[in-house]
Amino acid sequence: MTRRLPVRLMSPVMLLVLLAAASCAPAADDTLDPPAAGPQLELAVLLGGADTLHAHAFEPRPFTFPADHGPHPQFRAEWWYFTGSLMAANGRELGYQLTFFRSALTDSASFAEELDGASAARSAWRSRHAYMAHFAVSDAGAPAFHAAQRFARESLDLAGARAEPFRVWLGDWHAASAGPGSFPLTLSAADGDVAVDLTLDAGKPIVLQGDAGLSRKGAEPGNASYYYSRTRMPTRGTIRIGGTQHVVTGASWLDREWSTSALAGGVEGWDWLSLQLDDGTELMLYRLRRADGTADPYSAGTFVRADGGTVRLKNDDFTMTPVATWSAAGYPVSWHIEVPSLELILDVDAAFPAQELVLAVRYWEGMVRAAGRRSDRALSGRGYLELTGY
Repeated sequence: MTRRLPVRLMSPVMLLVLLAAASCAPAADDTLDPPAAGPQLELAVLLGGADTLHAHAFEPRPFTFPADHGPHPQFRAEWWYFTGSLMAANGRELGYQLTFFRSALTDSASFAEELDGASAARSAWRSRHAYMAHFAVSDAGAPAFHAAQRFARESLDLAGARAEPFRVWLGDWHAASAGPGSFPLTLSAADGDVAVDLTLDAGKPIVLQGDAGLSRKGAEPGNASYYYSRTRMPTRGTIRIGGTQHVVTGASWLDREWSTSALAGGVEGWDWLSLQLDDGTELMLYRLRRADGTADPYSAGTFVRADGGTVRLKNDDFTMTPVATWSAAGYPVSWHIEVPSLELILDVDAAFPAQELVLAVRYWEGMVRAAGRRSDRALSGRGYLELTGY
């Protein structure tokens, strides 16, 4: 996914914030094969793909797990994006977001050259990557929303990621394998009197988004990311809010993306939606939003059948129509969704409007509810919505 200014799909603004913050710090699963066939870095470079120091996503590639759960340092940025809609034992509806972002501060060759140079370059604080993490909890019963952020270099084990055993962390916030395999995962984060301690099972098979995992964000070669998802991971654990610890169950969603550039010029933001529907299916849509409010042709999505099979959706295959907005920023927190080829019609509404993360980067991301029909069957569901560039 890129998030925060234009794709969950690729986060230029977040990367700039991450770079700036980092500069202030002290000095075997299966293989999924595709079918044959610095702080002052200019935003234009991030959007336009002018970076020649890092790898780009040009074409579909094999995905190999557990290796691809881990970091891809040859690309400039990547993220591990967990969200979940959960229910407490007392019926209280709770949601969470725990996301980790890695951004390269230099390329591999430059880093190696510096380490071979002056001894000052071998400082323990020297780092090739910086990490940022966001943590949020939504309490629909109150309603109340809590969000926090952290930044760190990967040096001195302050933050990092690895594939085997899987772990991504920033301080004591982490997502990690609980056993010898990739699953179950444990997620843990706390800020003040708000905390999550969750266990996630694998659930449905991995979904390769876009063209066998290549998610194009524009017409330019390499203007894309590698992108896969876990769309329905059974989840259990606790969420603490104030002095109350809620025992929760439900489902989580993981988006994994890595890229060096994404998003074409003229894209001002994006609207990203993930839904887990009560018939066992899932829907992911993202609407890349142009300056005039229209959807960019590279907007896309995926419908996941109950058996794990997927239907790829292109821009012309669906509509996302804003219905109601919230706050002076005009966040569209209610939507009407139609996917004619699936005979799918949904109305999506925020569980409550005030789910804006007012952090180093401001954006809206929160729990939503959906109701509608597929063919002649009534549907309902829950999920997460992200709104950037408003």
